[in-house]
Amino acid sequence: MHLTDTTYLNSLFHQLLRVLFRLNYFGPLVMGVMDSSFLFLPFGNDLLVTAMVARHHQNFWIYVITAAIGSTCGAVLVDLVARRMGEAGIQKLAGQKRFEKLKRKTNENGGRALLIACIAPPPFPFTMVIATTSALAYPRRKLFLIVALTRALRFFILSLLALEFGRQIIRIMNSAGFRYTMIGFTLLCMAMSVFSIVKWVRTTRSGRREYQPRPAST
Repeated sequence: MHLTDTTYLNSLFHQLLRVLFRLNYFGPLVMGVMDSSFLFLPFGNDLLVTAMVARHHQNFWIYVITAAIGSTCGAVLVDLVARRMGEAGIQKLAGQKRFEKLKRKTNENGGRALLIACIAPPPFPFTMVIATTSALAYPRRKLFLIVALTRALRFFILSLLALEFGRQIIRIMNSAGFRYTMIGFTLLCMAMSVFSIVKWVRTTRSGRREYQPRPAST
């Protein structure tokens, strides 16, 4: 990568951070929707909430609430699509072996599977757990309640860490190594997000064609 390319990516990364920080309390909400739906953004909202609380200690609980709301809204989007796709569509998307494993865990204790998915860090398949649970017709009210509460707990714990180690976190964020690492991570997320969206769209379209009713023969 040439120096000019690096400078451009560095500037682009700073612009992205400025946009998110200008959104203030709405930043974690927007990131939460993207992070918990069809995009590939592991640790995206975790890092944003941590950074914002480290810089702005006051009213940190608002970041926790907006991040939890964003995650829940992202889960709603996944739920709407997954219930329309059904078990066959999600199995095709996840792969038979992976789907059967998630299905078994969900049937054993759907609430526990959701709780672990909301608390566990990547690479735990949060989106796919939501999709499988929804495809298996898990009660929506319970699903969204579990997501909202457990995500709020996760962001609350991260906020406490940010309050305790705020100065060290800000020092790391201002380092050149962190910036370049995040630039590479952002590019990876963009590429994987495009792949994820294309895969969801293709699976949904193929499912519609497969289950489209055939015209009655005369």
